[in-house]
Amino acid sequence: MTNQKRVYIILGTRPEAIKLAPVIQVFQRSPDFESQVILTGQHREMVEQVMQLFDLKADNDLEIMQPQQSLSDITCRSLRGLEALFHQRKPDLVIVQGDTTTAFAAALAAFYQKIPVGHVEAGLRTDDLFNPYPEEANRRLISQITQLHFAPTPLAVENLERSGVLGEIHLTGNTVIDALLNVAANQPACNIPGLDWSSYRTLLATVHRRENWGEPLQGIAQGFLQILDKFPDTALLLPLHRNPTVREPLQALLGNHPRIFLTEPLDYAELVGAIARSHFLLTDSGGLQEEAPSLGKPVLVLRETTERPEAVTAGTAKLVGTQTQNIVAAASELLSNSVAYDTMANAINPFGDGKASDRILQIVKNYLGI
Repeated sequence: MTNQKRVYIILGTRPEAIKLAPVIQVFQRSPDFESQVILTGQHREMVEQVMQLFDLKADNDLEIMQPQQSLSDITCRSLRGLEALFHQRKPDLVIVQGDTTTAFAAALAAFYQKIPVGHVEAGLRTDDLFNPYPEEANRRLISQITQLHFAPTPLAVENLERSGVLGEIHLTGNTVIDALLNVAANQPACNIPGLDWSSYRTLLATVHRRENWGEPLQGIAQGFLQILDKFPDTALLLPLHRNPTVREPLQALLGNHPRIFLTEPLDYAELVGAIARSHFLLTDSGGLQEEAPSLGKPVLVLRETTERPEAVTAGTAKLVGTQTQNIVAAASELLSNSVAYDTMANAINPFGDGKASDRILQIVKNYLGI
């Protein structure tokens, strides 16, 4: 079709791949678009797993990943690689997701060549520039140069309006719910050697954020140990991030406990299977705050701030921070008080209905005059 519009969808990390997979799928199905998927390579293996799960292929890979890469490295190499690609064949729209350094660099590269930007999951805010770092700055900077803001919740819309951003603001829901429901429908397995899901109330934990490196990580790990000591019928599943700054302290502190299962990162289908089988989650992940409530699982957020206060307001998540005693107290309540547990487990997920990607497609069609 000669009058197809060209859309480049750019991603570099596993969360971006998960949240953009349903967006890529709807654009690839549409005869109105020639869509290309461009990887920066900010993450490698974890992105490939997601691409395989959703049967997606990259059209270009900048392959920027290097050992011990800094934020400046990621930004500069992404900018240069994307500049060259945009020069070869200029797209009508560039779509980015969230608040990674890849998303920021891609939005900036598009802006430099006056290409419109569509921002999936726009409008999240903590109002603390260094928490989470660098994500809070990234998403604010992206908002200033975006033409189409795809906001997941009414609060995100309010944040964008209050910021006085230019560009159209649209309420779409969050695409991660589209991805989650798609995968959960197949009831994926999660087989962890030595872990019998029926023998324990298994808690699923993830920790990786920069602001939790160092002392906060110690407090979190001590919290996990005290919870398991207090409740002998519990086990902890903790897929380890690949970054040695996170991985090595957790292995040292938790590696010898008989009811703690440290694993490599789970692929997305396994992760969905683990969420479905877990009792509740302890995490500093943003995405899991959105996903777990769709499967009826409470979330204890191991952070001092969250850009997803809707989850806290709705009662699906609770902000507990990184202090050992606070983590133990919050977990103890869910493990010993069935009313408190059921209240969180049955709260309505505020992040969407699984149709966000279809809405985004229609908004882009309208914007590009299709």
